[in-house]
Amino acid sequence: MIRVAYCIGEYPEAERRLREETALSYASEEVEIGILPIEASPYQGLGPAEIQGVHPLMHKVYVRAEREGYDAVVPLGMLDLGVDGGRSLVDIPVIGPAQAALHVAAMVGERFGLICYEQSAIQRHRSQMKTYGMESWVVDYRTVAMPIRKMTEHRDEMTEIFLREARSLIKDQGCDVIIPHGISQCPVHIKPDWLSKELGVPVVEGIGAPIRMAALLVSLDLSQSRVRWPKSSMAKDM
Repeated sequence: MIRVAYCIGEYPEAERRLREETALSYASEEVEIGILPIEASPYQGLGPAEIQGVHPLMHKVYVRAEREGYDAVVPLGMLDLGVDGGRSLVDIPVIGPAQAALHVAAMVGERFGLICYEQSAIQRHRSQMKTYGMESWVVDYRTVAMPIRKMTEHRDEMTEIFLREARSLIKDQGCDVIIPHGISQCPVHIKPDWLSKELGVPVVEGIGAPIRMAALLVSLDLSQSRVRWPKSSMAKDM
């Protein structure tokens, strides 16, 4: 049995339960998923300063996951929080959800349409694509113009906007894969299999893709390169 730790921040109880249930739905006979808490919350939104401040908290959770015997660890959300440093702290695979989604998408298409929460986040997402060397794969960015905290109450409206923007990306710009750059859209509130059928193209989301990629790497006995991510001694103090 492959054990994957999934790290979830602080949310109102009902919102946290939604994310836990979604993550656990990707378990199988071969893959066990455990939930680890993080003392940080994206629920009110995260800007550049908040994102940087969360990294040390994520590092502690990655170290905890390894100490508790997990085979791999995945953070919640498409910001890939603490992933780069975490790969130097632990020997188990640390999988960034956005990075995983991008590479899975590259197996099923060539022209990606990304849909995120709000316009203010697009520049940050562009920077992330440059960092991952995937900028040329992304045709355009769209938004549902809605913060996380409003999505449960306005789920139907959010779904309608998402479908409209995705269809425009496909019809007007030739996108052949849609990536929800925000897990609260999909798969938390919109199921990816339903969405893919509605749109007629693959939809690659940020919970299932990283969890299953984590399990794949474990099954192949692969983890991060120590040439790229030299082992840090900081873990012993965490």
